[in-house]
Amino acid sequence: MSVSCGLECVLCVGCVRWAWKRLTYIGAYDSETWPPAAADDFAPVPRICQIIMAINEDDLSNPKFAPPGLGYADIDAGGIVKRTTYADVGADCPPYIVYVDRRHNEVVLAVRGLNLVRNADYQVLMDNKLGKQMFDGGYVHYGLLRAAQFILEKETDTLRDLLRQQGPGCRLVFAGHSLGSGIAALMTILVVNNRKAFDDIPRNNIRCYALAPARCMSLNLAVKYADVIYSVVLQDDFLPRTPTPLEYIFGSIFCLPCLIFLVCLRDTFKQDKKKFKDPRRLYAPGRMYHIVERKFCRCGRYPPEVRTAIPVEGRFEHVVLSCSTTSDHALAWIERESIKALELMKENSNATTPPAQQKMEKLHSFQEEHKSALERAKTLEVPHAIDISEEENHVGVCPAPSSDTHSETTSEAKSAGRTSWDELVDKLFTRDEDGKLIVNRDMVAKEVVVE
Repeated sequence: MSVSCGLECVLCVGCVRWAWKRLTYIGAYDSETWPPAAADDFAPVPRICQIIMAINEDDLSNPKFAPPGLGYADIDAGGIVKRTTYADVGADCPPYIVYVDRRHNEVVLAVRGLNLVRNADYQVLMDNKLGKQMFDGGYVHYGLLRAAQFILEKETDTLRDLLRQQGPGCRLVFAGHSLGSGIAALMTILVVNNRKAFDDIPRNNIRCYALAPARCMSLNLAVKYADVIYSVVLQDDFLPRTPTPLEYIFGSIFCLPCLIFLVCLRDTFKQDKKKFKDPRRLYAPGRMYHIVERKFCRCGRYPPEVRTAIPVEGRFEHVVLSCSTTSDHALAWIERESIKALELMKENSNATTPPAQQKMEKLHSFQEEHKSALERAKTLEVPHAIDISEEENHVGVCPAPSSDTHSETTSEAKSAGRTSWDELVDKLFTRDEDGKLIVNRDMVAKEVVVE
């Protein structure tokens, strides 16, 4: 009798402790050790938010969904080269916009987020299984990768022509929110691996801004491309934290709070080492920017602050049980809070003396931070984590055809002088005698031109 009572007491104490830790966990804890972000690095985020929001506008001079305050003041209506609709893209991807920002010398391709009343968006999310698509030494979301290929097949010529018109030094920027963030991130990886299709654009002139990012790539890829992909997360946003595959999340959208609670309960008893050992597990991509605006046991929103890092462990692994878990996913809130945070960062920088860390030194520190993250991933034995020496040798190298497996495709592409983004994906890996996928890392690069 006494033994059973003792076990009950231990069980009750354990449950109370678990409930206390989970219910008192806030999103700010995920980045409490991260350094603050610099105003210059975070400055494009509000403008990128407005470009994505402009996808829904038929006429920017008479907007229907303009953000409060200045509206689309930073967007030049004359810079919109192409705006697609649902009729244009069909069921292949969400609508997107091609925009030339002449003030900042950028060509921007932005993809809108998930439309909850559109079945085609759900089809893109559902088109995936854990470990279905291997790419560049890691795993990616299959449906999002196909959507990224679809957009690049249609817009590569347009983007290349616009880059030529803007001249050297023009940056190519991909952006997206929610569903679109995953597509934008995977487009960035495709372009980085095939820069010859864009007149050998330098890697540092390619950038991606993933707002409320979806988990779309394995950990080794998330760290590898942290120098070109920037993810922005607002406080308690559920999507970057939920390891459950996207097809299950949005398939259960009408009982989302229950799903989040069950995921939270499951992950409590899952060790971090097991998470690292699973190469198929997907993560939010790139460098993380976390906007923090609420504190523990305090009501209301506080002046937001932005923290940044390239984390390997603790990459938003804990689901937050909060009443703002879903509202923090909204693009309108991200745009509003990023403007406030940027104004505060500029005020703080103006109130102080000139920075001790100059621009070149800051760039060097970013590169060192990226190298440290790659080393950390290798130390933790993250599957397929790349060596720093290998990364330096392969930066800017376009993957080549594998061998006999794709000899027919290669010969056809050679004769035509052109190939497609689908073939680029195939050329990033081949199969061994057992039919298993093997990454092509030691192949000689050949020029790949997009059809």
